[in-house]
Amino acid sequence: MTKVFIDGSEGTTGLRIYERFEKRDDIEIIKIDPELRKDPEERARLINSSDITFLCLPDAASKESVSLVSNPDVRIIDASTAHRTENGWAYGYPELSEEHREAIRTGKRIAVPGCYATGFITIAYPLVKGGIVPKDYPVSAFAVSGYSGAGKKTIAVYEDKDRDVEFDSPREYALSQQHKHLKEMQKISGLSRTPLFSPIIADYYSGMFVSLPFYADMLNGKQTPLSIHEYMSEYFKGQRFIKVMPFGSEADTNGFIGANNLSGWDGLQLFVTGNEERILLTTRFDNLGKGASGAAIQCMNVMLGCDEAKGLNL
Repeated sequence: MTKVFIDGSEGTTGLRIYERFEKRDDIEIIKIDPELRKDPEERARLINSSDITFLCLPDAASKESVSLVSNPDVRIIDASTAHRTENGWAYGYPELSEEHREAIRTGKRIAVPGCYATGFITIAYPLVKGGIVPKDYPVSAFAVSGYSGAGKKTIAVYEDKDRDVEFDSPREYALSQQHKHLKEMQKISGLSRTPLFSPIIADYYSGMFVSLPFYADMLNGKQTPLSIHEYMSEYFKGQRFIKVMPFGSEADTNGFIGANNLSGWDGLQLFVTGNEERILLTTRFDNLGKGASGAAIQCMNVMLGCDEAKGLNL
């Protein structure tokens, strides 16, 4: 039995992780008295008695939890933004490369990717690594997400029957171009310029898409939507969690790609569309699945050497 403590089990990600463990017979959950969930001494005791601790906390609290570790055998999986670009932390996206998977398997400190960053990096990392997208390309991205990704307070606002009519409409935010996921988007993808990023929150619970447009004549080599599709299909060949959709499959939904279709699923779909001049790549997944708790559990499964999809919905 692997002893697991979830520090921050009352949040959206923590609750989802806890729910996914209910049917597992290889996990022993270490529970904290609700009245002591913010007590550093009790948290330290439980963290250091665990084999793996999940951190589902704000950044400052995650850093505090890491500082409480005194048992050298404890392994940390952090779902916050705090450590995603820090030295000594493995980036928790095993499909990016065998080096990423091995770093997760052997690591003591794993940082789970952000939801928007997951969608962005799925596209940008392979294209930069393969030399198709120059590192100094002025990459831009837009994305739509359900409101669950914004936390308990925002969920409460959206589910309030007396809410303002504005919440009926999609709302763009992070207008200052300072979204907290930008740092990992740039660093993990290997880009020399910070991407332009426009996220949008909409009136549905979970699910998202992230889209990156490219000018074909600014890419290396003579690229078309078909050549990019072939490259991405080969790059992610054999990856159970990443499904490159058949070329032209958007026609099955009359040229539309919805954002909430994969709510409750723990994988990710990748679409390649566009024309000879402008190519558009779009990832679609659940911001609470591959974008949060599902990714965290996949990382744990890699660390434990069991089926990567154990306890997950594929």
